[in-house]
Amino acid sequence: MQKSLHNSPSNPPLWLNLKIIVTALETVQDLIVISLCIGLFCFMVLELREMFFSLLPPLKFHEVTADILFLLVLVELFRLLIIYLQEQRVSIGVAVEVCIVSVLREVIVRGVLETPWVQILSTGCFLLVLGTLLVVRVWLPPTFEGIDPERRMAPRKRQFFEHESSESVDANHSIHSR
Repeated sequence: MQKSLHNSPSNPPLWLNLKIIVTALETVQDLIVISLCIGLFCFMVLELREMFFSLLPPLKFHEVTADILFLLVLVELFRLLIIYLQEQRVSIGVAVEVCIVSVLREVIVRGVLETPWVQILSTGCFLLVLGTLLVVRVWLPPTFEGIDPERRMAPRKRQFFEHESSESVDANHSIHSR
């Protein structure tokens, strides 16, 4: 009876320490995100240099505009990674903003007049959905501001198991006392 209790799914083997494994995996994930931040920052510096070179005569307004908008997309991505490092979550609002800026950049770079009307219509619908998601997101309650459903459920679960085990002990005691 004792052996089956040690090998149950709720009691993992002693050599398998899940807290250490999860902490190590989170550390590796943070290192990956930090390397992405460093790489994105370096790429933004290179893009900024290219943008300044495109400002030299002859001035190509279309390329300068595309570079500025691309830099804004990179800044938003960088901000998304920083928020992930600080809060250990992906910000839906920032992700939607990145999508909106990216779509608008493509529309501006390609030019509205040269783009087929079907593509403009679908882009407009996509932007409408993203804008709605951005507005609705403001009204949704925050899910990560100190709310840990596992922490709230753990005492209830513990009480349930303690109550259940005390009932089984009482039942065993009453059976053996007869």
